[in-house]
Amino acid sequence: MHASLSLAQARRIALAAQGLDKERPTGPVTARAVGRTFARLHLVQIDSVNVVSRSHFLPFFSRLGNYDRTILQRMAGTHPRRMMEYWAHEACFIRPDHFHDLVQWQNRKWVGAHAMDPELRNGVAAQVLETLAAGKPMTAAELTARLGHVEDRQRDNWGWNWNAVKRVLEDLFEEGLVSAFSRTESFERRYTLTAKVLPATAGGMPAPEVDAAAAMDRLIDAAAQAHGIGTVRCFADYFRTPQKAAAAAVRNLVDTGRLLPVTVAGWDRPLYRHAEAKLPRATTGRALLSPFDSLVFERRRLEELFGFRYRIEIYTPEPKRRYGYYVLPFLLRDAIVARVDLKADRAGGRLLVRAAHAEAGAPDDTAVELAAELQLMAEWLGLDEVVVSPAGDFAPALAEAVVAR
Repeated sequence: MHASLSLAQARRIALAAQGLDKERPTGPVTARAVGRTFARLHLVQIDSVNVVSRSHFLPFFSRLGNYDRTILQRMAGTHPRRMMEYWAHEACFIRPDHFHDLVQWQNRKWVGAHAMDPELRNGVAAQVLETLAAGKPMTAAELTARLGHVEDRQRDNWGWNWNAVKRVLEDLFEEGLVSAFSRTESFERRYTLTAKVLPATAGGMPAPEVDAAAAMDRLIDAAAQAHGIGTVRCFADYFRTPQKAAAAAVRNLVDTGRLLPVTVAGWDRPLYRHAEAKLPRATTGRALLSPFDSLVFERRRLEELFGFRYRIEIYTPEPKRRYGYYVLPFLLRDAIVARVDLKADRAGGRLLVRAAHAEAGAPDDTAVELAAELQLMAEWLGLDEVVVSPAGDFAPALAEAVVAR
């Protein structure tokens, strides 16, 4: 007989798994704390939009508060690396121990050079690999200049306008032969051989043989740890792995006791709780969540767990947006109680709240707690003040709370 949980208990399990169930540390945030948080999440999504901050910085602020972002740069740029870039949920920083497993299951043919003439693709690939093996990490533009390759660009791949070198680089990146050594100030990847990023494959040593089914078991186990509780679809979505293979992995993990079938009142799909998932008696956390935070990856789960319907409206024409361009949900204790459209005005030293909306049933202290969270974010971003615009039903109460701080 399956264990039965209430929806409130399921929420607490999910928040604890993501490190969002407790108040933040009161002292300075150490590199060890940042590392533990990343180990818990297994990945953070990368996105080029920098309206508030680069997206991979925000999950650590949500969980740790005012931390030093250079800690992440060191984690991603020193040996042994504690984070590296690869495809997962989308483009992500991942734990290096997941890399070889993910290479078995990622299939992003729309990204790279799969549609190119094979002879052209192989010729460019050989030049790229030879150049990167012999020299320093390089951007796609630098490699293009070095190789002197010219090709008419094709407008496909979501409207990207990539030349042959960039297309081949992305193909090699997906295959796991090439990795990102670092990023430029304008957020371009500097590419190098994966053997130079992962010490285990350095010195010409081959990558380990990986059994695909065992790799999927490990990925789904990690995804379930990060969720605490969820469905096959939830776990598959975390690393964007095929659902059929993920379902087989779930069965294996149930057989070995790593996953426990459970039922949750009001959640009418087969559910599984990770054997190591904690169920706190109460949740006391508070956080603004990035649009790309791992808690909000799977929108159906978010709505079933928290009753919160969320869509990113970055690509929605402005007149059709309901809540704004870069909207962050606000988590208070065990509920998502509001959402704010934010922008960092770096030149003016202001954190702009362009719109604020409260959820039905938001508690009385929502404005005060959100104002405190916005002030903390402004300090973390090095901004002097929080400015609330009048847009949104919650703007007047929030503006009053901000002024009262």
